Amino acid sequence: MNAVTTLGITLGDPSGIGPEIVAQALASAPDEWRSRIIVYGDRGPLERGARAAGVTLPDVAVRGDGTGEHAVAGAPDEASGAAQVGYLEAAVAAAKAGELSAIVTAPISKTWAKRAGFSFPGHTEMLAARLGAPDVVMMFAGPKLRVALATVHVALAEVPHALTTARVRTTLELLAASLRRDFGIPRARIGVVGLNPHAGEGGLIGTEDRDVIAPALVAPYGDAVVTGPLVPDAAFRDHATGRHDALVAMYHDQGLIPVKLIDFDEAVNVTLGLPIVRTSPDHGTAYDIAGRGIARAVSMQRALELAVSMTEIRAAAAGTP
Repeated sequence: MNAVTTLGITLGDPSGIGPEIVAQALASAPDEWRSRIIVYGDRGPLERGARAAGVTLPDVAVRGDGTGEHAVAGAPDEASGAAQVGYLEAAVAAAKAGELSAIVTAPISKTWAKRAGFSFPGHTEMLAARLGAPDVVMMFAGPKLRVALATVHVALAEVPHALTTARVRTTLELLAASLRRDFGIPRARIGVVGLNPHAGEGGLIGTEDRDVIAPALVAPYGDAVVTGPLVPDAAFRDHATGRHDALVAMYHDQGLIPVKLIDFDEAVNVTLGLPIVRTSPDHGTAYDIAGRGIARAVSMQRALELAVSMTEIRAAAAGTP
């Protein structure tokens, strides 16, 4: 396999719906994609997931150490917790060694991963630390919306303290670079959503929009055209109807509620700022339906499609076959 265009898929928690959605994504993928894919996970759960989903598991490379081989769908335990961490560590080590150009991650359980010694809040923080990325940004991409988050897992009461001009600038820099490099949009139209109602109304309803967000918008971001701070209650509708190529939201639920309302099944989580492509479906382990064959694989399929597209655009720009 060519490391420049080889993709790794981590199976996630083998007791969750990861095996089912990965099996479905592989079954629906074109043959030429499968030859570029390595699944980091145990074959037993993957085959069980294929049976539950009613698909035939295609011939793909599978790498697992057996830790999660006997995981039971819907019944996570210490072994499944250790397995999901091991799958991720193996894929990241391969990426760090230059063997992978992208990683698509199926959902993990933060609770069981932590019990297995995983010291990070989630995938994003671990990938940034392991791959030496000084700054990363979480973006959600769907058919109608692309939304990057200036702050992520921060209590709502702490958002005004966590939000800085420097953080908004970094978010804009990484978003503009990704839209140009990964999505082929050189002159991207980026809208920056305000924090307060009416974007602060000139300081009458909070000063963060005027004093923190607005100063970040004057810097150049390549060829991108940046506007804002935008009134939050109208910005997402304008984006959905085509006025913007992407938005920057100030906090988690401000961005995620519209994404999950409009693009729920097809939204993809993308980590910006890493030296490789990383995508993930926009949902969790769903233990309550694991093994029942009813898990929808659309988001996982879209995550794989987007990872392929992004790596191909990067390879073409670099002149790599």
